[in-house]
Amino acid sequence: MGDLLKGISSFRGAVFPTHSALYRKLAREGQQPHALMISCADSRVMPETITQSGPGDLFVCRNAGNIVPPFSTLNGGVSSAIEYAILALGVSDIVVCGHSDCGAMKGLCHPQMLEPMPNVAAWLRHSHAAYSIVCQAYPEDLSDVERVRAVAMENVVVQIDHLKTHPSVAAKLATSEITLHGWFFDIETGEVQVYDGVLARFTEVQEGEPLPVAFTGRGHPHVMPRIAAALAGE
Repeated sequence: MGDLLKGISSFRGAVFPTHSALYRKLAREGQQPHALMISCADSRVMPETITQSGPGDLFVCRNAGNIVPPFSTLNGGVSSAIEYAILALGVSDIVVCGHSDCGAMKGLCHPQMLEPMPNVAAWLRHSHAAYSIVCQAYPEDLSDVERVRAVAMENVVVQIDHLKTHPSVAAKLATSEITLHGWFFDIETGEVQVYDGVLARFTEVQEGEPLPVAFTGRGHPHVMPRIAAALAGE
C-alpha cells in the first residue's frame, strides 16, 4: 500500500499538472471513448499501456479470463458494461483481449487448481467451449504451455461469439455500426496478435496494413432498412 500511496502522490504532483486541461475537459464534457476493451484482470495486462491510450480513450472492463457471459445468463458487471458502452457511450468497436500465461486458462486445463475456488470454477464455465475445442481439434502431444496458450486464444474467439448474443451488440452489428475484435497479448515479447475473422486465425499486426477484424456485421448499414421495407410490402 505504501507504493500505491507514493504512486498517487507522484501522479498528483508530476503527472496530473501536465494533463490538467484534458482532465478538466473530460470532467466538463464527459467521456467519449471509441472502444470498449474486455481484458483479463491479470496485473501484467494493462490495456491503456498496451494501446498507449490516454484518459477518455478506452472504456475498459476487466475480469478473470476476459470472459463475456452469454446474454441468457444472469445479469452481471460485464453485461452491464457492454450495454452501457454501446447505448450510453456509443462505442464503435469492442475488443476482447486474451493473453499468454493466463491463470484462468490454466485453471481450465487443470481443474484441480479450482477446487478451493468454487466461484472461479463457476465463472470459467463460460470458457469450457474453448477447452473442448483444444482437447478435440488440437494435437494430443501439446506441451502444457502450448495447451494453455491454445485455450487462451480459442477463448478469445468463444467470447466474441458470446458478445453476439447481447441484444445491444446484435442490433449494432445488424446495421454495421459496430466492429468486434479479438486480440492476444504475449506478456514476454509484448507482441499483440489479432484475430482475422476471414482467415479464422490470429495474425501478426503489420505496420501500414489494414487491421484485421473478427466480425464486422451483416453488411452495408442500409441493407436492414431495405429488408424491413420488403417485408412490409413497400
